[in-house]
Amino acid sequence: MVSLFDLFSIGIGPSSSHTVGPMKAAKLFAQSLARQNQISRVDYLKVELFGSLGATGKGHGTGKAVILGLLGESPESVDVDRIDQQLLQVEQSEELMLLGKNTVNFANKGSIIFHRRKHLPAHSNALSFHAYLDNGKTVSTTYYSIGGGYIVEEGEETASQTTHYPYPFDSAESLLQRCKESGKSIAAVVSCNEQVHCSTRTISQYTQQIWATMQACVTRGISEEGILPGGLKLARRAPSLKRQLSSQRNLSSDPLNVMDWVNLYALAVSEENAGGGRVVTAPTNGAAGIIPAVLHYYHHFVQELDQDSLNQFFLTATAIGSLYKTNASISGAEVGCQGEVGVACSMAAAGLVAMFGGNPEQIENAAEIGIEHNLGLTCDPIGGLVQVPCIERNAMGALKAINAARLALRGTGEHKVSLDKAIKTMWETGCDMKSKYKETARGGLAVNIIEC
Repeated sequence: MVSLFDLFSIGIGPSSSHTVGPMKAAKLFAQSLARQNQISRVDYLKVELFGSLGATGKGHGTGKAVILGLLGESPESVDVDRIDQQLLQVEQSEELMLLGKNTVNFANKGSIIFHRRKHLPAHSNALSFHAYLDNGKTVSTTYYSIGGGYIVEEGEETASQTTHYPYPFDSAESLLQRCKESGKSIAAVVSCNEQVHCSTRTISQYTQQIWATMQACVTRGISEEGILPGGLKLARRAPSLKRQLSSQRNLSSDPLNVMDWVNLYALAVSEENAGGGRVVTAPTNGAAGIIPAVLHYYHHFVQELDQDSLNQFFLTATAIGSLYKTNASISGAEVGCQGEVGVACSMAAAGLVAMFGGNPEQIENAAEIGIEHNLGLTCDPIGGLVQVPCIERNAMGALKAINAARLALRGTGEHKVSLDKAIKTMWETGCDMKSKYKETARGGLAVNIIEC
């Protein structure tokens, strides 16, 4: 079972696989040195980035994330207002305080190597750490950032599954069967499984924390002006859009005016993500604007969110996200943007139907619609930045999710293409997709649009 606490994590932008994952990996490596009592013996470090991390890591802030992780910072707790100061200190001194315990050499050139066309076989997002000790020995470890902030160490064996869940499922078909047998909703099934490890109070506290973080992200996103970092000179649009929507009373009679607000919420979060702000990985950073936008739509235009609604939404979305994580991928470097925006759209549609009181079959239908119309979506960020087309793509994904939910709610739950078949198709499509369309910035818009 993929947990609510794993699928929805709090971190910083701009990318879960390129920023959050590498930061975690860097801290894990430093902590492993500390456990082996070798941290005081390190003279200097070298980090190699492979595959998509090497190709688009500069635009995604991977190098910065690695430095922060080596310093001992974590994505969920790092002070985003101090990051620039910390990085500047390392750059100017060409030294790094490893876990805040030992100063090591960290030259601006050569300490982090971006291999733009070199891959490691296990996964397209790989990074290797090398610590050179004062006795001439070298300690090296390779990690894989497999999407959504998840990290796997090379050679690490997956622990055998010994946990017994009351309602195990590994497909949408088996999930619906569990609901039918028990008479429980999808959210209730997931809640029972989560309670193997935590209390219902802990679940509610976490969903409230996630929602509060999303709200804070939207608030900050609609107030922060200026140009996003990275060289594209892309201006933030959310603040000006908020002013327009707040002043144009003549649009109030337009029945589609709500779409502009959904766009605003998605842009605000996605621009915060692109600027390195704090976001909820849902289930990735590149698609972090979709679920908050859908929740804000419900909160402001349907009814105010209460704790029961939050639990319904997030637990239902967890069930759907778990199916993608288990049977396919949520990594843009593996399957393209269909695995990020497509999966977030699918999860959001399912959660929205659950809040509207839809049955499990309608929820599964909404999730299927959400992914079906994102199949084949490539990941081709201009300049390797999570900006164009990523920011607008979040707005479109949020609107698709709302429409998918409405289509499903107007139906009986019966449909020709099952969610399981759609997930299988997404995975096969991603495997067939050329690598230049999978977060390498070597195809599509990334090469057909002049960066500046």
